[in-house]
Amino acid sequence: MSTDAVCPDVVRRKVAWRVVPLIFVLYVIAYLDRANVGFAKLRMQEELDWLTDSVYGWGSGFFFFAGYLLLEIPGALLVEHWSARKWFCRILLSWGAVSMAMAFVQSPWQFHLARFLLGLAEAGFFPGVIVYLTHWFPRADRGRALAGLVFGVPFSLALGSQMSDWIMVHNWLGVSGWQWVFLIEGAPAVLFGILVPFIMTDRPGDATWLTDAEREWLERTLQAERDEATKSGSATLGQALLQPSVWILSLGILATNTGGYAMGFWLPTFIDNMLKPAIAEAGDNLSKPTDALFYLGLFYFSGIVGVFVSGQSSDRTGERKWHCIAGQVGTGVFLALASQIPGQSFAMVMVWLCLMGFCAYFWPPPFWVLPTMSMSASAAAVSIGFINICANIAGLIGSTAVGEMKAVGYSDANCMLFGACCYAGGGVIIAFLNATPKPVIHEDHQDHQGDAPTIRRE
Repeated sequence: MSTDAVCPDVVRRKVAWRVVPLIFVLYVIAYLDRANVGFAKLRMQEELDWLTDSVYGWGSGFFFFAGYLLLEIPGALLVEHWSARKWFCRILLSWGAVSMAMAFVQSPWQFHLARFLLGLAEAGFFPGVIVYLTHWFPRADRGRALAGLVFGVPFSLALGSQMSDWIMVHNWLGVSGWQWVFLIEGAPAVLFGILVPFIMTDRPGDATWLTDAEREWLERTLQAERDEATKSGSATLGQALLQPSVWILSLGILATNTGGYAMGFWLPTFIDNMLKPAIAEAGDNLSKPTDALFYLGLFYFSGIVGVFVSGQSSDRTGERKWHCIAGQVGTGVFLALASQIPGQSFAMVMVWLCLMGFCAYFWPPPFWVLPTMSMSASAAAVSIGFINICANIAGLIGSTAVGEMKAVGYSDANCMLFGACCYAGGGVIIAFLNATPKPVIHEDHQDHQGDAPTIRRE
């Protein structure tokens, strides 16, 4: 069928508005259910005397234990070779149920088991989403699409911090507020698990909301990029895992996420500990554990800006590597400034933390474009899964390490410095990546006269 009448910009807009909002909502739900234990901790420790910092640190890390890690690569391959909507349906239903069950933990082993099962339930979601986006977006548009995904992280945490703050002051039906946090915030996953098979489209060939000509144009464009990637020589799993770039990306995100997950699970506690003396010094009588979540929201709202700027800038310039490094190193620098300058006011600390939040969510969109630039579809799927395994090993290391540091008496400032060094170290590792630009095939609307597709460097 002729594609002469197709306007590529119209197709891209249709795909963006159909695919990105749904993925954004799903990732908001996923990340909120993963991280809301950090919000609830501020109340849980008041009621559960067994929830020590060490128990909490290990429980936060158990999310990333063997079950989560082992299903990363199979999850990516299932999306590549089977069905995204069916796989995501399974994930959503199971993680929603486990997240709600977190409300009823009554001992350390139950807490650890619930976190492990939550990781097992969510396993394969993130690499599956990365692969799913490659089925819909050419490389030149992928940074903005990934920004739409990563945008869900700070948005979910900004929303979740404020929502959890409000929920935790209510003890409806005799159930504690922290329990309602898990019950209320876990329910949307179950709802969307039921809806996803009916509202998600697996591939362009199944998209009834595109015309026949638009489907053909999009599939032809994506196939041309897959063919180009295959010619680069990375056509098999063995070849992909033998490439130095895969290991550099894996080690880089391992270091960065060690700091990232340490901060993600412990930052509410750190801010709360810094806020209490500031309020006491001011003679204010507003000190409550959940006050910290208001200021935490400012941190995550700064992250929303960082994701938006990063996606736009990296796509406009076609540059990915140094965008990523700038975000990683910047995060480390601002976290160090927030924690290591003695005698600064709480307001100044929050300025540094907001700048840190901007950088902390600036680096992921360009980072996740890098492994998809020069590999065949199957090799990229496996490599993304492998890289994400390393990313999530960091979750087991980071949160657990901070829990043990606090258990043996290290200060919040020392724990934050540990996170800062991890972020900066990740940027140093990525600097060794040889990110050679690859040609990106674009068919502009002028091409329908029969001219050859235009090619620009990414």
